[in-house]
Amino acid sequence: MTRLAYRIYRIVSSLRHWSMRRFTPGGWLAAVALLLTAGMATDTEQSLGYQAFAFLACLWFVALACAPFFRLRFEAERTLPRFGTAGQPLQYHITVKNLGRMAQGDLFVFEDLADPRPSFEEFLRETKSTSRRKSFRFAKSSPVRRLHPPKAQSLAPLLPNAEATAEMRLLPVKRGVLHLRGVSIARPDPLTLFRAFVSVAAPASITILPKRYPLPNFALPGAARYQQGGVSFASSVGESEEFVALRDYRHGDPMRRIHWRSWAKVGRPVVKEFQDEFFVRHALILDTFTEPDNVPVFEEAVSIAASFACSIDTQESLLDLLFVGPQAYCLTVGRGVAHADQMLEILAGVHTCSEKSFAALEQIVIEHSALVSGCICIMLTWDDARQQLVRKLESLGVPLLVLVLREVKFQPMEPPAIAATTQLHEVPLDQIAETLSKL
Repeated sequence: MTRLAYRIYRIVSSLRHWSMRRFTPGGWLAAVALLLTAGMATDTEQSLGYQAFAFLACLWFVALACAPFFRLRFEAERTLPRFGTAGQPLQYHITVKNLGRMAQGDLFVFEDLADPRPSFEEFLRETKSTSRRKSFRFAKSSPVRRLHPPKAQSLAPLLPNAEATAEMRLLPVKRGVLHLRGVSIARPDPLTLFRAFVSVAAPASITILPKRYPLPNFALPGAARYQQGGVSFASSVGESEEFVALRDYRHGDPMRRIHWRSWAKVGRPVVKEFQDEFFVRHALILDTFTEPDNVPVFEEAVSIAASFACSIDTQESLLDLLFVGPQAYCLTVGRGVAHADQMLEILAGVHTCSEKSFAALEQIVIEHSALVSGCICIMLTWDDARQQLVRKLESLGVPLLVLVLREVKFQPMEPPAIAATTQLHEVPLDQIAETLSKL
């Protein structure tokens, strides 16, 4: 039954998409009137409906007959921003050039998107998670809905070899890579009932970043810690550039530290000595282990992680993003290593992990704990495995900020089980912005 419902969904959505693009507002009115008069056209003696039906049928015949004659050549080019954000309107421009020999007017430009409809697996997960609803229609907040398609925009009249620009506006709903296939140039028939199309191939893509929540100014857990390599962690991997003094060479000193002028002057190897540096380095731990029907919770967890990635000042600190996908990932930003935009790009493509257990995340976090000043943990549930990870980090003396997302209220740990350096917050899905504002 579910597969049959999916096929019906695809057929109905295809017809709806085709009719919304092809019919003008006047065409919709004429189509509805044609259907209404069709029922009255059977009685030709007591009703004049057949005359209205015949008239409307002739109008539609003329409108459809004009469509094959729209065979002009155009060229289209988009001006896209580098990124978009889920839940935020995305504006860009499309420039259309008339390659024909005749002037063209009354043109409209449509965006041709890659098929935004869910796969059968996504459809199955969505119908399971919404089985208590009375309708199969996807909610606006559903992760299955990828975007609200852009509306058609009118173009200025085009002379031969002339260009016109249309401003497009679409609303991405889901993070990830948004693929654009091409552009369609439409012109209505002389009766303005039906649109004819000319498609122009213009493939492009844009990365849609996760939505973000505003975070208050608050002190993250942990203090400055010694980092091997010092402040130049990024620019010269391995050593700080804070020069202190010169000293005699010792066995094991790297060759790049040798001060050649001093060696030539004193006749023995001399090396440069640098100052060790202490600075703040935090770990942002994202829990990716959840059931397929718990995707809405995971999407909100990614949004919270993106909010921290944008809000933490990485000019004077480092931030490590730790999560597990097909393999364990660790991305470091700040102090010249990488920019926060790169972390947001990674978060735009992260998916849930079902091939591995939570122990894979625990292993990478424990191995990384010696380098960090504190950890921000974003958990999808509060079971024994998550509590065990928190206790292990507490035993290592790592300050923690733990956020647990769940649709149902969870029972927090008993106060004696939580260290004084651990902050534990429950984040209900319907109160995310409010909860984060109180951190």
